[in-house]
Amino acid sequence: MADESAPKPGHFLPGGAGDAPKSGAADPGPANPETPKPGHFLPGGAGGVAPAPERRPTVPAESTPLTAPTPRIGSSTNAPAGPPQLSGSRLGPPPPGDPAAAAFKARFSPDPVPFVPRKRSKGLIAAIVVGALLVVGGGVAAAAKLLSSYDDIVANPLGPPSLKSTESPADDPSTADPTSEPIPDSVVEKENKLYAVGKLTGGCKEPGYRPTSKESVRSYYQVLLTCMNKAWEPVVKKAGYSFHPPKLIIFDDGQETACGVQKKVSSYCDADGGSVAMPWQSIVDDYPKNKPLGRIDLADNLGYVYGVHVQKLTGIFDAASNLSDAAPNEGYRLEHDRRQALQAGCLSAVFLGANKAAFPIQGDLLKWWQWRTKHNGDELSDDKVRDHGSNKSVELWTGRGFSTGDPGSCNTFAAAANKVS
Repeated sequence: MADESAPKPGHFLPGGAGDAPKSGAADPGPANPETPKPGHFLPGGAGGVAPAPERRPTVPAESTPLTAPTPRIGSSTNAPAGPPQLSGSRLGPPPPGDPAAAAFKARFSPDPVPFVPRKRSKGLIAAIVVGALLVVGGGVAAAAKLLSSYDDIVANPLGPPSLKSTESPADDPSTADPTSEPIPDSVVEKENKLYAVGKLTGGCKEPGYRPTSKESVRSYYQVLLTCMNKAWEPVVKKAGYSFHPPKLIIFDDGQETACGVQKKVSSYCDADGGSVAMPWQSIVDDYPKNKPLGRIDLADNLGYVYGVHVQKLTGIFDAASNLSDAAPNEGYRLEHDRRQALQAGCLSAVFLGANKAAFPIQGDLLKWWQWRTKHNGDELSDDKVRDHGSNKSVELWTGRGFSTGDPGSCNTFAAAANKVS
């Protein structure tokens, strides 16, 4: 009986046509004109494009299906060896033993060649096993040696390693020579290039805000801080250091900030690359009592902590801290702290002196600024600790900075001890 299902790829297909019609069924009409898939048997040679089939008249249901002639197998006895060349077509599956189907199968779907494993000699197998054992054994020995060396390093990390290093001595950072000698802290303090940059440029005006509220104090400091950044940035860079502005903090009395818990006075700390923490309540309270002094105190307070920021940028602050920590006694430590604090006050006066015409610091503002410089020493502090300088020393160094407008006049670290009392 003819197979009624669709033919599988690799079967003998008549001219690329679809299913063979069932016995007694009507002819479905013309064959599909699309190009057959590779592997189908095609008239005129395998793998070609099938021509469009001719339309045939409908076959009555009671008719017997047509049978195409059997394909010819070769045209002469002198045909070359190999699978025969195919031609012709057939409707329906080939009958059993059909030579054309056998030829198609031999050419396009041959039977797989069976794999027959070769027999190896016992001597060859033994040699392979011995070689593998030697390789594995050598690897185990090498691993054991490496682990032993690793155990030695762990047990004695400072001892010489047993494994040879692939780095050359020049690449080893532990043996490479330093690029330059470190600069002693005393040299950073006394011979800093900041002292040779010359005068600051002026042009900063007094901010128009008055200290009547926390927000007005904040606005005043924001404007003045921007002008201080513009004045000090070229000076710091000219001295050979990188510059970045400090962060401004306005705190309530007793508030914990990045610089710690704050109490009424302005301060500087290393947080966020340098921060200036400024009070506001005491200034707002005192401003109605003496407005010119309140305005001077606003500018001078920010100028002082900004002077500490300049010391930090130029390495002076860290050098002074190192030498103060290594002081042989308390007296020497306090003297070193006074040198650092007096220089910060001097740098504040340098800024005000460079901008005294534009600010302007004259009239009552000048009078009260001079009064403040004479009444800002350790004698008037609550704790009486001698770490910022006496009234006499404060007046000396702020006067120098204000009159010159030059950081070079603020080298307190090279001054005699009686000048930093």
